Amino acid sequence: MTRRAVITGIGVLAPGATGTKSFWDLLASGRTATRRISFFDPTPFRSQVAAECDFDPIRDGLSHQQARRMDRAAQFAVVGTRKALADSELDLAVGDPSRLGVVIGSAVGATMSLEREYVVVSDGGAKWLVDEDHAVPHLFDYLVPSSIAREVAWEVGAEGPVSLVSTGCTSGLDAVGRAAELVTEGAADVMICGATDAPISPITMACFDAIKATTPRNGDPATASRPFDRTRNGFVLGEGCAVFVLEEVGHARRRGVTGYAEVSGFASRANAYHMTGLRSDGVEMAEAIRAALAQARTRPTEVDYVNAHGSGTKQNDRHETAAVKRSLGEHAYATPVSSIKSMIGHSLGAIGSLEIAACALAMEHSLVPPTANLHEPDPECDLDYTPLRARERRVDTVLSVGSGFGGFQSAMVLRRPDRAGT
Repeated sequence: MTRRAVITGIGVLAPGATGTKSFWDLLASGRTATRRISFFDPTPFRSQVAAECDFDPIRDGLSHQQARRMDRAAQFAVVGTRKALADSELDLAVGDPSRLGVVIGSAVGATMSLEREYVVVSDGGAKWLVDEDHAVPHLFDYLVPSSIAREVAWEVGAEGPVSLVSTGCTSGLDAVGRAAELVTEGAADVMICGATDAPISPITMACFDAIKATTPRNGDPATASRPFDRTRNGFVLGEGCAVFVLEEVGHARRRGVTGYAEVSGFASRANAYHMTGLRSDGVEMAEAIRAALAQARTRPTEVDYVNAHGSGTKQNDRHETAAVKRSLGEHAYATPVSSIKSMIGHSLGAIGSLEIAACALAMEHSLVPPTANLHEPDPECDLDYTPLRARERRVDTVLSVGSGFGGFQSAMVLRRPDRAGT
């Protein structure tokens, strides 16, 4: 019997929204959650806007000890895991812990805690030779991103495969893709998977300022993220987390659950070209899309919606448009495309999982979320990007794509479970 993987629980912490209901309400309404940075004084920076989560670890259920021990990204992951489990109504106490695994994605790990602790041990940068006596006992956890996956594994009691995927901005797609592979190959029956990042810190802003990847449109933060718009000039940094309960379809059936979506196909490719540059022809992303569709046994004409990477940089939006045309052919022009980064910013490694959550909810609600702030279409980006307003449409098959620094290109096909025969 062929094993298949279905999403049966979703937990979301996003800018402007905590939980799947508020997350979907934000996307469906086309509201933006981008604002001037409040975590620190952004005045010295070229880009001074971000998409911040309204999150308090104690209010959101963590103990004081957990809040002290864990970086914000790990806090997101644990709270997101609890929300996903509650949504799935899965009782882990009756399962075999050796058949339960964890895959979490993160691009930059414990950035906020690492920066904070470096300031302390270096006495505000005054000392080249840092004083370890002033370091917190959890500093090693901040250095090793896999500690985030460990925290989730401890939370759920997972004794199966546990790992962290860090492939830049495709981490959220790649982590779920890897988890689905573990389910379909028989290594686990249930995977807790997704991605988290909390990168809004001075060091991150400085890095993106240096390469001019983030927008300098500081005067009106709500409209700063403009994917596919002629006036776009960079992305808005964000943060957040999405965690899923991913089950083998038979395991879900036995407890009477259909699920949100089946992970039907996944593929990734690299361009072996440039750390941040992209070829305009989109060949590598197109190849990832073709491979994901082939694995899902899905024709290009069956794709009902494309959830775009849509970062809002000049080169990415052109590259992605070309890739969708190259892989879907004429059907690309008949398929709605949109970028939720226009509303919740670009949370680096986490965004791919947040986009998967949006795809699953789009299927559930038969609604394509819009691309906000798209007022002036770029002639070079000539597909249907669902500008400004959500669109009612039955969505059975979704293609979600991601592009990351280092040349990573990933694609995932999600299908409505009833259509997939579950």
